[in-house]
Amino acid sequence: MAFFAKHKADPGPQTPENAPAGQKPARGTALLGGSYSLVISAVVLAILIVVNVLVSTLPTAATRYDISAVKLYSVTANTKVVVNALDQDVTIYWVVQAGEEDDVLENLLGKYESLSDHIQVVKRNPDVYPTFAEAYTEEDVPNNSLVVECGDRSRYISYNDIYVSEADAYSYNYTVSFDGEGAITSAIDYVTTAELPQLYVLEGHGEAELPATLADQIEKENYEQQTLSLPAVDAVPEDASCVLIYAPSSDLSTEEVDMLRTYVQGGGKLLVAAGPVQEGENGSLPNLLSLLGDYGVTAADGIVVEAERESYAFGMPYMLMPTLESSDITDSLLEENYYALMPIAQGLTVGSSGSGTVTALMNTSDAAYSKAAGYDLETYDKEDGDTDGPFALAVSIEDAGGGQIVWFSSSAFLEDMYNAYSSGANVDLAMNALSWLVGEREAIAIRSKSLNYNYLTISASTASTLRGLMIGVFPLAYLAVGIVIVVRRRRKQNETV
Repeated sequence: MAFFAKHKADPGPQTPENAPAGQKPARGTALLGGSYSLVISAVVLAILIVVNVLVSTLPTAATRYDISAVKLYSVTANTKVVVNALDQDVTIYWVVQAGEEDDVLENLLGKYESLSDHIQVVKRNPDVYPTFAEAYTEEDVPNNSLVVECGDRSRYISYNDIYVSEADAYSYNYTVSFDGEGAITSAIDYVTTAELPQLYVLEGHGEAELPATLADQIEKENYEQQTLSLPAVDAVPEDASCVLIYAPSSDLSTEEVDMLRTYVQGGGKLLVAAGPVQEGENGSLPNLLSLLGDYGVTAADGIVVEAERESYAFGMPYMLMPTLESSDITDSLLEENYYALMPIAQGLTVGSSGSGTVTALMNTSDAAYSKAAGYDLETYDKEDGDTDGPFALAVSIEDAGGGQIVWFSSSAFLEDMYNAYSSGANVDLAMNALSWLVGEREAIAIRSKSLNYNYLTISASTASTLRGLMIGVFPLAYLAVGIVIVVRRRRKQNETV
């Protein structure tokens, strides 16, 4: 009986046949679970493959996010407007050897291709096509240069014009900026625009040569530049989009001024940068200034100096830092907190006139005054005969007949040195004025993007505090947290046992 009872209580090895009802054997359960995991893994892998294939077909703009401080891998709204408006096919030839592609430029070209079906980027390896670039330029062509072509119009962009090196006026070092977007968008605008604006530059009065930075910007923004001698013509040419008068050292004749007056009253556009001169009546140009007199604007004799330290730069009271007033010309500078510098300027006073609308673009402080001695001044202190301010240093004028004038009372402010002191704001201001006169062009105002590092400057005490935190406090805090966690786990284990 005991033997029988013992064997009755021990059913022996469990098999599918003697397993209790409703209970599956362990081996079957394991096989079923493994099959399920295998199927799920295969499905997830298939989904990942499909997602990768789909993502690889998307344009670069949809798969990369630009987190750089200067938006190095993004394009501006100006470029998008120009590119989206294309109705002609544009080819961008990328002259580069295999394996030597610039990553930043490659990303940028991908952006252009993704923005429009009318843009195609084609690589031309100079090892395979050694004479390709000769059809577009006589210059030496460095790697990663570009040629933008549409029909029979083309523009060559050197790699040296994409990465631009400039001398820093403060540190006497060179700064490097990336101007790829500005150069490419300008080239696209150039090759697709049949009629470019005509800029006539006045000559015959000892005018200074246009500064290099200003001249380069005029070319970049696709203004066709021509010279104009008024005595040699009967009237300002009809195709003139704007007449530029830059830094004359002697006055115009009354006949020349009458021609300019007729031009403006008939809807013409005039951009003037003329400050005090060493020769002439009281250091001024009375005939030229009579154009301002037509609109109630008068000019003070001499050179404006500031008495308020906050209103001039570098300890030089004649290097004025005027207040920019809100307008279509100045708003872009105000938004980016740029300051224009106006050295050796003539003070303007805006009166009342019924022949047009005058708007002051820049104003001095109330403490400014004009030194009547002009270039012969011996002191910056106010003397008898000096004229009290405040003054306007730039005005925009809208004539009743549709013409427009922008007048800067300094010609020196566009010189490369002073433009560098203003971080480029002076030339930007002049180009904004030209754009306002000619009509807004979307290809302009694309600033280059600095590639210089912005270093964080901290005091010695702050540096010492941070060093103590990083080397002492934080490691000890992490160690303490780890010890607490280990002790708690061991207590729980002991309590369980």
